[in-house]
Amino acid sequence: MLANVRRRVLGHLVGGAAAAALLAALPVTAMAQKPPSTLKVVMHSDLKVIDPIWVSAQIGRTHAYLVYDTLFSLDADLKPQPQMVDSYTVSPDGLVYTFKLRDGLSWHDGAPVKAEDCIQSIKRWAERDGVGQRLMQHTQSFDVVDDRTFKLTLKNPYGFVIASLAKPGSTVPFMMPKRVADTPGTQQIKEATGSGPWIFKTDEWKPGEKVVYVKNPNYKPRPEPPSGLAGGKVAKFDRIEWLAMPDIQTAANALMTGEIDAIESLPLDLVPMVEKNKSIAFMRGKYPGQYTFRLNWLHPPLNNPKIREAIGYAIDQRPYLEAQIGNEKFFQLCKAYFICSTPLASTTAMDGRLEGNVAKARELLKEAGYDGTPLVVMHTTDLPALMNLAPVAKSQLERAGFKVDMQSMDWQTTVARTNKRDALDKGGWSVFLTSWGALDSSDPIVSQNLNASCEKATPGWPCDKRIEELRDQFALESDAAKKKAIADEIQTRAVTLGTHYPLGEWYGQFAYRTNTKGWMPPMTAMLFWNAEKTQ
Repeated sequence: MLANVRRRVLGHLVGGAAAAALLAALPVTAMAQKPPSTLKVVMHSDLKVIDPIWVSAQIGRTHAYLVYDTLFSLDADLKPQPQMVDSYTVSPDGLVYTFKLRDGLSWHDGAPVKAEDCIQSIKRWAERDGVGQRLMQHTQSFDVVDDRTFKLTLKNPYGFVIASLAKPGSTVPFMMPKRVADTPGTQQIKEATGSGPWIFKTDEWKPGEKVVYVKNPNYKPRPEPPSGLAGGKVAKFDRIEWLAMPDIQTAANALMTGEIDAIESLPLDLVPMVEKNKSIAFMRGKYPGQYTFRLNWLHPPLNNPKIREAIGYAIDQRPYLEAQIGNEKFFQLCKAYFICSTPLASTTAMDGRLEGNVAKARELLKEAGYDGTPLVVMHTTDLPALMNLAPVAKSQLERAGFKVDMQSMDWQTTVARTNKRDALDKGGWSVFLTSWGALDSSDPIVSQNLNASCEKATPGWPCDKRIEELRDQFALESDAAKKKAIADEIQTRAVTLGTHYPLGEWYGQFAYRTNTKGWMPPMTAMLFWNAEKTQ
């Protein structure tokens, strides 16, 4: 029917013979082609750093999951699955892992993905990441077998090899071309060339205004159904635009009128207003976030462990959650360092802590000889999910007897400052408050906050040989009960020494228009693959 209509229209316009020639020259698929599909979304933060290895901020990780791919990824059940890897073998003695890449993988510039690219990408990631650093401690060598195959040879059996390469949060082992991955981990990369489902449009990137990605026509999804961060990642949007709208009320209005298609993290106080619009649907993350209070061990007064311990008693979790989330349907008190409702969750050594025990905090400060040196608390002002945390911290610390210098700044400035080791009077910091995904805090190996390897333990630089010994024991132990006991001992030492303090758990709300479908629950990042517009 449609072909007959086209024939009559063309015949009327150009005459029978010419119409026939023109019609023959036009492929039916081209004539029926849909207009490009564009998704417009407001993210929780602006993108200002495109190097996902240099910083661990979630916005950089979400950017990277669009642009890059990984050797392995976690599925929805948190099991590692091959992603760029086609197959792998492990030698009988457990010392040699041989990885074969999928056929046909290519970088966005058209060059084929090679084994040497992956080796160098792993090495660069390991410079910055605690899990990577621990993997390298057990690694003897990497060797190229052929363009699609490489070997990892261990010094001793290490059961966390695949789990390390499938690490989903904080600093993820994303694969990059060798010429890019040759950049030292201490320097930011200057381009975003990956092999992932979308291509970053550098020429359209306007920090504070817009970030653009276009579909990678050469991406080869895996054949399996999508599951979490694994499986077939099918890019159904031809173009994705992240639009900056600092006023979240403006963003909510734009969502309701259809000017944008989604908001990554809608503040919970706006949910009642937005949910009245029947064109809007909601989805919460599969796992909670964990608010954390991070301490910098380098500078007075927090170079004193007794003063850090005092903070653990001064903190009361509930005011943070009430100030930031408000609705108890979306938060829960949880003292566990390893997310509640997960196998390692425990209240070991937490009695009296995180309950606002001001008397105990003051007692420890007196014993420590606290001299009134102010704590520099960084206050993030532009992220709705974080902006109310620092004022609560200031109030609780002052009640316990601390002097506090709360300095307000945007999130990108906060992230940049966390990497600085400068003294407090030269732009340094004492405390920052943030949120980590559950997958960033589920065990002692993946938790960046429990990396106590001194200069490599950024941000905060905790330095404790015993925690590192225990983390090694955890990584090498296969018995579940013994692993749980080691995790309890790590928690005891961490809460006493003050690596960081958990402030409770919360769930965000992803809001999207109902003319989009196929969304999967966010994990450590918002997942764009397999979603599409229906009209």
